[in-house]
Amino acid sequence: MLFEILLALVKVVVILLGVILPLAALLTWAERKQSAVMQDRIGANRADILGLRVWGLFNILADGIKAFSKEDWVPPFANRFLFNIAPFVGLFAAMVTFAVIPFGPPLTIGGREIALQVADLNVGFLYILAFGSMGVYSVVLAGWASNNKFAQLGAMRGISQMISYEVVLGLSLVGIVLVTGSVRLPEIVAAQGQHWFGWIPKWGVFTQPLAFLLFLPAAIAETKRVPFDIPEGESEIIGYNLEYSGAKFALFLLGEFMEIVVLAALVTTLFFGGWQVPWLADTGFVLGNGATLDLAPALVAVLRLGSFLLKLLFFCWLQLLIRWTLPRFRFDHLLRLGWKEMLPLALLNVVVTAFVMLS
Repeated sequence: MLFEILLALVKVVVILLGVILPLAALLTWAERKQSAVMQDRIGANRADILGLRVWGLFNILADGIKAFSKEDWVPPFANRFLFNIAPFVGLFAAMVTFAVIPFGPPLTIGGREIALQVADLNVGFLYILAFGSMGVYSVVLAGWASNNKFAQLGAMRGISQMISYEVVLGLSLVGIVLVTGSVRLPEIVAAQGQHWFGWIPKWGVFTQPLAFLLFLPAAIAETKRVPFDIPEGESEIIGYNLEYSGAKFALFLLGEFMEIVVLAALVTTLFFGGWQVPWLADTGFVLGNGATLDLAPALVAVLRLGSFLLKLLFFCWLQLLIRWTLPRFRFDHLLRLGWKEMLPLALLNVVVTAFVMLS
């Protein structure tokens, strides 16, 4: 029992502090650099250490020092307790979601089989939906506790948007559960390791293409990113985090980039095979024509871990690309898209998938 507890703590430290948090911090630099490239600018490159700029990477450290050294101001008529905990609620909801995401196949070390996920829950799918919906509490607490009508307006926008798209988000994933027959994420990933005719991988994007096209925009709407950034209203004097500054505002920003990584991990796990590599079995590559290429178990594990990481980075990059490509939705258009267009399609996808599975 003690070994299992220590192992879980090691996984938390390695996955969260060694991978997720550094990646979220790196995305703050990548977003600025990507926008600069798309707009024919240089971008962040001024911060240096001993004359070294390293493509502007030190701006990440400079931004953190600046944010945490600013005055931590609280509005005089705000609810101080709720105002202070609101940023942590959103950050916590994003962080704990990674507990059930399998980053790779189980490894056998010293005669013990070690799962590359913090917790293998029988209801991992429902766990993600439950904690993913907690982000709305951060928005409503920040807007209401600020005692500012513009912050409250941003919070109301955020609540309407997030509740609307949570329905589509959940329904779009029902098809994945029907096809794979499980709500455990390792089993969902394992089911995507099969192939049609020995060649075409049974990834979720191929078995549930409509679900993927619904899930991606709905999940981006949940993260409140462009073109669904109405709750923040960066170009307006409206936003649920309007009264925040310094470290607390930085925590909101870090939580947003954590949500980007969460979304990329979920898309990878549910629709793109997770750590699966097409035609790669435990012993090596097995092609549809019967040809094989034997590989060492350690190399197979490295390829699978690398596959997950590359897919994760690709979908992080895709979200940054969308951020600097599409304009913001108008609020009524946003709700109409969710309730009148995406929701009927999600219901149709569930009905058709159920009919096909029963036939």
